[in-house]
Amino acid sequence: MTDLQNAARDHLWMHFTRHSTFENGGEVPVIVRGEGAYVYDDRGRRYLDGLAGLFVSQVGHGRAELAEAAAKQAAELAFFPVWSYAHPKAVELAERLAALAPGDLNRVFLTTGGGEAVESAWKLAKQYFKLTGRPTKHKVITRAIAYHGTTHGALSLTGLPGLKAPFEPLVPSTFRVPNTNLYRAPLHGDDPEAFGRWAADRIEEAIEFEGPDTVAAVFLEPVQNAGGCFPPPPGYFERVRQICDRHDVLLVSDEVICAFGRLGTMFGAERYGYRPDIITFAKGVTSGYSPLGGMLVADHLFEPFREGTRMFSHGYTFGGHPVSAAVALANLDVFEREDLLGHVRRNADAFRATLERLLDLPIVGDVRGEGYFYGIELVKDKATKETFTAEEAERLLRGFVDRALFEAGLYCRADDRGDPVVQLAPPLICDQSHFDEIEQILRSVLTEASNRL
Repeated sequence: MTDLQNAARDHLWMHFTRHSTFENGGEVPVIVRGEGAYVYDDRGRRYLDGLAGLFVSQVGHGRAELAEAAAKQAAELAFFPVWSYAHPKAVELAERLAALAPGDLNRVFLTTGGGEAVESAWKLAKQYFKLTGRPTKHKVITRAIAYHGTTHGALSLTGLPGLKAPFEPLVPSTFRVPNTNLYRAPLHGDDPEAFGRWAADRIEEAIEFEGPDTVAAVFLEPVQNAGGCFPPPPGYFERVRQICDRHDVLLVSDEVICAFGRLGTMFGAERYGYRPDIITFAKGVTSGYSPLGGMLVADHLFEPFREGTRMFSHGYTFGGHPVSAAVALANLDVFEREDLLGHVRRNADAFRATLERLLDLPIVGDVRGEGYFYGIELVKDKATKETFTAEEAERLLRGFVDRALFEAGLYCRADDRGDPVVQLAPPLICDQSHFDEIEQILRSVLTEASNRL
């Protein structure tokens, strides 16, 4: 495997990767196969996939039926675009997703990934308002620390200044409001409903400050990922929906992570009982066996495009790829056959309870999340919630925790986009045995991290 290591160091430009780590002979982790909830590297070592790849592998690794669906479709029709033409698998998938989606989200626009889905949703919002006589509505509101993608538009919506700075100037007209981090709520920390009202009202405040005639959409994740899993307080999304309706603003539910069972429902909006105008999705729709994303769009947003020469002037060569669409259909078959949504709902409380055992460690300040999607916030002082300096977080997370967890057999994510957290999102097939394994590895590594402080 030396040749593979050398080739990886010399030629593969990995995403979001500090390549200095490998410059002086550092080993590049090379994952060669997966089976169920586990992956294996080129040296035969096994790791529990505690992040489902990257919030992707809902049905687990090594599913022959998904690989066979891809091969069968590739032999029949490997590629054809959905630019003024259709192919059966795109049609079947669109019909199936529309039937699964909440409310009247009956139009399906397919892309190849989540960033493209977010980009598409913003472009659709802008063109929709132009076609319906409200051309000044183009601005978008998102939340602090939220991540929405890396394309110029999606990155502009992202609330992480450090990620944006190298690529500025970005697309203008995006504005940030507070997120729903109850653990660090500026006020009402002991009253989740009051905090939810306060956070939602900041959205209305931003709309009114910018002018309702200029704001097109609000983009929100059901559970915000970056920062370490911020669920919405009770009543939050109900109030946001009311605010959007009052000011003629579209509500976009960015469910690139939260859709397809991650929260125990097919779509995150269902989990919290709100009605979005657009749902963006990707990742879990194929469980990662082939790239696919898209957006589910409410009927009223499609209406202007029914007339004359009008069209949504947007698309991607590989959007709705036949092989990816076939894999998505097979993936949804697995969901139904194995009742994965029910499995997550039946086991979610046990997953939470298992992770909450870690609250006895002095370094663990908060355990938060929903379904099979959790963040564990690390703190310097549990009583005061004092966090780490940037230098301390760098030394703690990248210098020790991230590497130590992997070496102990757990692939997850140590993240400092916000306060330091460990993120967990295992495949939806996982059960108590996997939860216990995750907790035991975390306990060992975080105990050592605490001793090193």
